[in-house]
Amino acid sequence: MEEKKIEITLYEAGGVNELTSEDAALLEKAAEATRSSYAPYSQFHVGAAVLLDNGEIICGSNQENAAYPSGLCAERVALFYATSKFSQVAIRTIAIYAMANGKANPDPVYPCGACRQVLLECENRSGQPIKVIMGSAQKIQMVHTISDLLPLAFDKFKNLKI
Repeated sequence: MEEKKIEITLYEAGGVNELTSEDAALLEKAAEATRSSYAPYSQFHVGAAVLLDNGEIICGSNQENAAYPSGLCAERVALFYATSKFSQVAIRTIAIYAMANGKANPDPVYPCGACRQVLLECENRSGQPIKVIMGSAQKIQMVHTISDLLPLAFDKFKNLKI
C-alpha cells in the first residue's frame, strides 16, 4: 500500500494589524455578530460575516435549539442568507469569531464539517475560491480556499459513472 500525504496552506497572523483593512473590518463584523447568537445550552457564541463580490456584508450567528440538532451554525446562517438574497453574486470571504462564557475564545474556531461542505458548494457554484478567516483573542488564521479545510471533499459527483 502506498502512503500519500495531503498538505494544506494555513496563514497565521498575530493580530488584526497584520490583516488588510477589508479583512480586519470583516472579522470585526463577525465578532459583533456573536452578540445575536442564541446559545443557552453551550454558552458558545459564534458569529460569521460574509463578504460578497458586490461589497455587501451578510452576518449570521449560531442559533441553538433544545431539540438538538435543530439549531444552525453561524456560518450556514450567513451563507444561506447571502445565497438566497444574492443568488448570482459570488462569496469572496467569510470571517468567523467565537466567544465562550462571555470571553473571546483564545484560539480560532474552525467551521464544522457541514459548514465546510456548504462553503465548498458555494465555492463550486461561483467558480472562485472563498477565503476563510478564523479569528480569536490571540491569533488569526486564514486559508485562501475552502479546499484547504476540506481536502477530501464530497464534490459534485465528479467521478460518478452512471
